[in-house]
Amino acid sequence: MSQPSDYPLSAVPVDQRKGMWSMMSVLLGFTFFTSTMWAGGTIGSAFSFYELLGVIFIGNLLLGSYAAGLAYIACKTGLNTVLLGRYCFGLNGSKLSDFILGFTQIGWYAWGTATIAIIIVKLLELPETWLTPLMIFFGFGFCISASIGYKALELLSKISVPVMLFFIGLSFYKGIIDVGGIAEFVAINPTESMPIAAAITMVFGTFVSGGTQATNWSRFAKTGKIAVISTLAAFFVGNGLMVFVGAFGASIYQQADIVDVLVSQGFMLIAILMLFSNIWTTQDNTIYNFAAAGCNLLRTDKRRIVTFFGAALGTALAVMGMYNMLIPFLILLGTFIPPIGAIIMADFWVKYKGNMPSLDTVKLPKYNMTGLSAYVIGSGCAYFSPWVAPLVGIVVSVVAYTVLLRFTSETKLQAQGA
Repeated sequence: MSQPSDYPLSAVPVDQRKGMWSMMSVLLGFTFFTSTMWAGGTIGSAFSFYELLGVIFIGNLLLGSYAAGLAYIACKTGLNTVLLGRYCFGLNGSKLSDFILGFTQIGWYAWGTATIAIIIVKLLELPETWLTPLMIFFGFGFCISASIGYKALELLSKISVPVMLFFIGLSFYKGIIDVGGIAEFVAINPTESMPIAAAITMVFGTFVSGGTQATNWSRFAKTGKIAVISTLAAFFVGNGLMVFVGAFGASIYQQADIVDVLVSQGFMLIAILMLFSNIWTTQDNTIYNFAAAGCNLLRTDKRRIVTFFGAALGTALAVMGMYNMLIPFLILLGTFIPPIGAIIMADFWVKYKGNMPSLDTVKLPKYNMTGLSAYVIGSGCAYFSPWVAPLVGIVVSVVAYTVLLRFTSETKLQAQGA
């Protein structure tokens, strides 16, 4: 009997919905990621302890609220972000969001694939000639659970998340002992400088692409409450924890990645287990996201084929050096991704008043110029903004879409009256 397709081009049926523990496990597994720690290490070197807590709180509150808003809509409609994009961008216009979201996920997949290969070579002191073969091995290996679907992601996360939390707790305990106590850790002074707006943008940007596409799982939630709480747990608490872990390690051991920290603390075996758990639970979710965007872009339900194609593309980028482009990539994500989710939320609440018609029955245009224009305006303002780019993109996109929607509606009414 063939495996379920996970509904890449349709709403998730009610009888396939999941509960809180299932949703929370998958989403936390997704947000427990090395790159977030790396960003935390960069931020941790630039702020005092209490300033750091403020940046983490604000950045992840914005990220969690944004992701939770989309999660609620996904649960109510049973649709993911790329399918919701058809309503506000049009049947063909939504391919723009498919391409942008798919590209960002491939970038993350490439980064994760390169990361695990580089760390293994470093830990085991292998020749550098092993890098490419290991990237190829992990690049295709990590996509196997994603090709199976939600059930495999859920099983892996339910095992890995508690294990990773235990390892993090152990590392915290050893770190506090090594630094001489909590008071000594709090008293550590910053060695670098960074504008607060840039730091918040980095925190938001680390997983805003993931938050935009977390609807691939939140649409499986049984209720809107489950969707919102599990998403907040992942993107406010979970992602915030990862940022703090990176800052903690950088402050005490000058290492942002908890794998390097665990090695420094003498926990080699635990470090290797943490590496696999951390990377795998995000990599399979990431390539699953790419497959969702790819299926909508190509209008195909062959999710497994798209998954393996994405893994091949991500692996190729890893081999070509994507690892060295993380910072500009994060800035790119924080600028051009949030307007997509913002317009989807405005479309749901302003245009449809929280009651979207079924994708099977609604008649949609090929190109929705209202949504596409709002995206261009929001992204442009975010790109040129000296302030927090993601927040600017969200606010401007919502305002632009609301104004343009009212203008086009009034124009249609006037035309009909004439």
